[in-house]
Amino acid sequence: MDPISYLQNLTHAGLVSERAADVATLMGEAFTELLIPVIELTIPLAAVSFALGLALAVVLALVRIKNVPVATTLAGFFIWFVRGTPMLVQLFIVFFGLPGLGLTVDPIPSAILVFTANVGAYASEILRGAIGAVPKGQWAAGRSLGLTEAGVMRLIVLPQAMRTAFPALVNTLLGLIKDTSLASAVTVVEMFMAAQLAAARTFEPFWLYMEAAFIYLMISTVVAAAGAALEKRLALPGR
Repeated sequence: MDPISYLQNLTHAGLVSERAADVATLMGEAFTELLIPVIELTIPLAAVSFALGLALAVVLALVRIKNVPVATTLAGFFIWFVRGTPMLVQLFIVFFGLPGLGLTVDPIPSAILVFTANVGAYASEILRGAIGAVPKGQWAAGRSLGLTEAGVMRLIVLPQAMRTAFPALVNTLLGLIKDTSLASAVTVVEMFMAAQLAAARTFEPFWLYMEAAFIYLMISTVVAAAGAALEKRLALPGR
């Protein structure tokens, strides 16, 4: 017997109120409706944006550490602007504002662009601090082995910095997963937009938004648990 028929039988028997049965049926039917955009958009959107943002963060951090002329100033301005303005405003600038300048960006690329920029700006400061925390003696040891400055950075410094930065980067990913809900503001039909559409159709916003919150919570819990397990594997012996 399927769950809906089982609930109907309990309702007829007086064991479950009709209202409770209606809510349970609604949430059961809506679960698949919310889960599909999670798989098709929410998770891929977060994964792609985080990967691109992390690559951008490495570039920004290295530019600022090496104090590259002009590039350092531009990187500093970029980080200042992204960190100092709301992500929702940035989404509106890209999706609604740029067409006024003759540049149209589709909804999903708009979201990826803004999410990538935010991950890059925040993670670059995390990485810059982590790289700075690597003892100076590691640089000298690498150079004594005949490595170039770039080789020392790639083979010795960055791996250690990534270990230090890893917990903060996991937190950045968790924040990004939740921030994907903002993409609904530029018509991306991810999970939160799907919940909004279902709530408008059924007039049951509380239960549907609670179900969306529960799904976000489950995703975040899995990511946090995976991050904690990976952090233990990356930890240096004796720590």
